[in-house]
Amino acid sequence: MNGEIAPKDGKKCRFKLFACEILFREICSIVAVAKSRIDVEFLPKGLHDIGRQGMSSQLSEKINAVDETEYDAILLGYALCSGGIVGLAARTIPIVVPRAHDCITLFLGDRQRYHDYFFANSGTYFKTTGWIERGTDLGQGVPDNVAEKLGLRMSFQKMVERYGEDNARYLRDQLSQMRFYTKLAFIETGIEPDDSFEQQTIELAKERQWEFEKLQGDLNLLYRLLNGIWDEKDFLIVPPGHQIEFSYDDDIVRIKETKS
Repeated sequence: MNGEIAPKDGKKCRFKLFACEILFREICSIVAVAKSRIDVEFLPKGLHDIGRQGMSSQLSEKINAVDETEYDAILLGYALCSGGIVGLAARTIPIVVPRAHDCITLFLGDRQRYHDYFFANSGTYFKTTGWIERGTDLGQGVPDNVAEKLGLRMSFQKMVERYGEDNARYLRDQLSQMRFYTKLAFIETGIEPDDSFEQQTIELAKERQWEFEKLQGDLNLLYRLLNGIWDEKDFLIVPPGHQIEFSYDDDIVRIKETKS
């Protein structure tokens, strides 16, 4: 399957979309003008924080609950996300997912652009409207996330009580997820209501004494996902009876036949 999907019997295509809530504004802006009927279900930000198996299990549960007689394809508003989409299987209709390592590619519109920026700007943490308004911390507040299970989010005082002050200080320094960052980049996608999200990012950069940069986003990849324009370079189309697996190369993901 390559190119634009053809409607059945002259009717508009019908898609079921599962997506991370950090893409809420961007996806809604595209759905509003899409030619196809798209039923959207947003899932909590940071689903990948519960671990690969946990994320895959939750997405599988959602996919298996879909009445597939109502749709032509299931779309995933996700990237590879630490392997959280690996193992997802198509039953009677295709599953379509962008070829991307993480969601920053979805905001920038091109994985090569993200790749080039990432390696030229190490130590950059990205912000978008969704990242800010759906929770600002790195843990993202998802129940059962890995960091919570390991006790990495306990307060400093609790660390002191459990490990002693010296050990607590050491653990705090070692476990700080922000210690590697030196720059904040705000990705402007064109759907922002005003400059308040950008200003919040600027203030945070000043507070942390980090460099700030604004990047121009590109919703082309999301637009093509939602409008059925799926070239093999940028999208994996999983046919019925197959599942998603790691490709360990530039394709990021590939299909594997499911066991009968």
